Amino acid sequence: MVISLQLDSDTPLYEQLRNQIVIGIATGELEPQEKLPTVRQLAEELGINTMTVNKTYSLLKQEGYIVIDRRHGAKVNPQMPGDPEPTPELEEKLQLIIAQAAIQGINESRFQTLCSQIFSKMTYNPLKPHPAE
Repeated sequence: MVISLQLDSDTPLYEQLRNQIVIGIATGELEPQEKLPTVRQLAEELGINTMTVNKTYSLLKQEGYIVIDRRHGAKVNPQMPGDPEPTPELEEKLQLIIAQAAIQGINESRFQTLCSQIFSKMTYNPLKPHPAE
């Protein structure tokens, strides 16, 4: 998976990294049980501070996207929490995105088409069985 961070963005680096890993999981670029680089490796590869990567991994673990253990490092969680009901946080983020689209002049039909195009690229299925390690 190729990770590209925008150093001049208003979005903090740890959040950009988190978002790209979540997208990688959803699109299938990162498979369940796939081992992630160590904090040091990823920081070196991206040219960022190890504390930034550590913060990202901690956040991803807290959100249930990855599991971490001292012997095996960080891996994509093989048992992702699959709840078809949107969380209040997700609804809040969607509301903001929809508001931004409306302000830009994107109508509902175009917005739904765009959402469908993006959603079709997501291959992660929480109901699909994944091999245990």
